[in-house]
Amino acid sequence: MQAFNDIADFSKDEISALIELATRLDRSPEPEALKGKVLSLLFLSPSLRTLASFQAAMTRLGGGSFVISPDMSIHGLESRPGIVMDGIAAEHIREAVPVIASYGDAIGIRAFAERKNLQHDLDEVEFSSLTELIDTPYINMESAMGHPCQNLADWKTMNDLGIPSNDGKFVLSWAFHPRALPLAVPASTLQMAAQRGMDITVLRPHGFELPEPIMHKARDAAAAAGGSIRESIDRREAMQDAHVIYAKSWSSTAHYGDKIADQELRNELDDWCVDDSWFDNARKDCRFMHCLPVRRGVVVADSVLDGPRSVVIPEARNRMLAQMAVLHQMMRIQK
Repeated sequence: MQAFNDIADFSKDEISALIELATRLDRSPEPEALKGKVLSLLFLSPSLRTLASFQAAMTRLGGGSFVISPDMSIHGLESRPGIVMDGIAAEHIREAVPVIASYGDAIGIRAFAERKNLQHDLDEVEFSSLTELIDTPYINMESAMGHPCQNLADWKTMNDLGIPSNDGKFVLSWAFHPRALPLAVPASTLQMAAQRGMDITVLRPHGFELPEPIMHKARDAAAAAGGSIRESIDRREAMQDAHVIYAKSWSSTAHYGDKIADQELRNELDDWCVDDSWFDNARKDCRFMHCLPVRRGVVVADSVLDGPRSVVIPEARNRMLAQMAVLHQMMRIQK
């Protein structure tokens, strides 16, 4: 495997094989599978689970890792092309990234969207500009529109819970947040559920529709896998017989890059906090999923997050296991 960049790059059989490998590695560890291997980790955006889970995964497989972030004691990084570097930054990313990649057998890169121009982010211009600088295998640890490691972990979580693929009802719901957040998780989560063949409802207020290219890509995947996608603004109707509600905040695509207009739109939507009443029309065993971090009392009520419906902790642990499978496939020592 040369790249783990987009869940859409993999067939359902390939994803199933990765999940089976993740389960096997959990039950039957291989502490020398990556002995002597090094994973470079470049974080241009903050992280808790992604950072810790990748380091833990490499350690469990017998390898090592190192972390580089602008928040650490490194020179300021310049990313703009054609710039005269007479300011604070002492190093350009065009030199930094190839050097970081050269110290490892593979590299993980995390770089959020700029969220200034929607088409720019849909085209993954920033992330692609980084991967074009390297020739080592790489892992997308979250880009403007993708978070495949989270997607693989979420797929495994639903498998672990026995939630059906076809005939499974999946609700991807917008939730309130005081700030505009990236589209990576909702966009790639929609794609994941579509490839799984689920019947999906995107529940969101007016103005928070996901971009049409994202919806089109997911509709094609759903059709190929025997699933479906619809949209709704009616919580009760959307939650009818739901197996899963996956809550996530995201930016208004109607006002993408316009913080003031986005804020004005979300100011009246603080009732979009998932509480027990949301499950009145759902299945009795409907589960609550979220990628974390999550704001208690803002995105979800304590009673839901601490209750039996919530699977956010096993979901987070599956990040490590899913990434172990990816690293094993990408870097394992051939005997």
